[in-house]
Amino acid sequence: MNLFSIGLIAAMLPLSLFSAAHAEVPPAALGEDAPAFALQDQNGKPVSLGDYAGKIVVLEWVNPDCPFVKRHYGENTMTTLAGDFQDKDVAWLAIATGHTANAPALQHFAQQHKLAWPILLDHDGAVARAFGAKTTPHMFIIGKDGKLLYRGGIDNDPAGDKTDRINYVHEALDEITAGKPVSHPDTRPYGCSVKYPK
Repeated sequence: MNLFSIGLIAAMLPLSLFSAAHAEVPPAALGEDAPAFALQDQNGKPVSLGDYAGKIVVLEWVNPDCPFVKRHYGENTMTTLAGDFQDKDVAWLAIATGHTANAPALQHFAQQHKLAWPILLDHDGAVARAFGAKTTPHMFIIGKDGKLLYRGGIDNDPAGDKTDRINYVHEALDEITAGKPVSHPDTRPYGCSVKYPK
């Protein structure tokens, strides 16, 4: 091996190490520990997943400007569902990513819909990437043991016109709180794309 080859390898080595260190980490898998996170909410209060240890946690990716989100909040889908399980050790957290993590706009949204849960600001998209969030809404349920038990859509009705709509999150929470396995743990999310920062 000549000196040029050795120098080229030496020059490339730091770049290779840098690339490996910054490689995309696969999102959380079902049945595995949910990624830990700590973010500020729309009022500047720090909130971490660890604050809800021992509870079932529902994560909802939200964007107040998304027509799908507007429809579900107009129909009280999220608020009714959260209310149905508020006495069953179920906590609800909304997360806004990228430019949608706008504190004043989210304060207005929370007040408008009388939300009883915080909206967390994921400015850099790190939490969305850790969970593999794709749409608003995109729903995740974490069990009391910290394992990811459900990911997917709020229901099977993207157009909002089905008479036989299945609310997958309600179904999953019914089963989890009854100590049963989730029938449909991985469903297709729909909605607007999560606004990852570039």
